[in-house]
Amino acid sequence: MIDMRRAQFSFGDGLIAEEVSDLREGWMKHADAVLADEEIVAAVYEALAKRHPKSRCRGRRGAPADMVLRLLILKHIRNWSYEALEREVRANLVYRDFTHVGGAKTPDAKTIGRWGVALGPEVLKHVLQPGFETSGWAYSGSQL
Repeated sequence: MIDMRRAQFSFGDGLIAEEVSDLREGWMKHADAVLADEEIVAAVYEALAKRHPKSRCRGRRGAPADMVLRLLILKHIRNWSYEALEREVRANLVYRDFTHVGGAKTPDAKTIGRWGVALGPEVLKHVLQPGFETSGWAYSGSQL
């Protein structure tokens, strides 16, 4: 089963968010505003639901579409491999807060890679349009 967003946060998520709220980079705040659009998250949800015929209603709970999108955005903005993304999100509380992983287990690189294939570049291009501001430099769109 796939959810659009995580409905309930754990106790640890609140502690992480409180501690790192002032450490977030400027582009993360801009990305939060862009990702508040339900249409963007719905596009990710639809792409993930197409992987298997009954993904929406059967099976164990998968990662929420919002978290998947945020992980892939962080990967592309930082130009990391899937392995580097897994390592950095696991070790960094700011990235955990931004991606909404929070206190949960970080998805492994192979799983994140599968999500990337399922989404394809079209969904990320919709979010990371040229001009997307990232910490002093504008995203050019050529990194996808």
